[in-house]
Amino acid sequence: MRTIIAAALVLGFVQVQSAAAAAETAACAPTSEAEIAKLFDRWNTSLATLSPQEVAKNYSEDSVLLATLSNKPRLTQAERIDYFEHFLANEPKGHVDSRDIKIGCNWAVDLGTYTFTMKDGSKVPARYTYTYEFKDGNWLITSHHSSMMPEK
Repeated sequence: MRTIIAAALVLGFVQVQSAAAAAETAACAPTSEAEIAKLFDRWNTSLATLSPQEVAKNYSEDSVLLATLSNKPRLTQAERIDYFEHFLANEPKGHVDSRDIKIGCNWAVDLGTYTFTMKDGSKVPARYTYTYEFKDGNWLITSHHSSMMPEK
């Protein structure tokens, strides 16, 4: 009798695990490289509003921003807004120069190089990595690392 109960428990556990795995697989949001590339365009368009709050809407609440022109990691929305208040004073316009996109189940990575043109005409070439997560029906930035090119 104990063997039958144990076998039933194991079988039930396996079925629950299989159902959870199937549900997880079924929950993967369909996407493409083109859609992920458009997330940079969305972010860049939010820069053009010159509103730090609009830019911050692209980031998940627990996102990490390692910004181009700051030594301080920005770990909260308030810290990200503070960074963009200063960055947006330059009226930056970003342009992707090269990129590679990787896609998984409800996550994506967009990495490469971009150049910002500032309102005074100066250019800031940088490398970047954006990681995204699909959550609550929306792709949000979960980490963003940007650093100026080390070589001139």
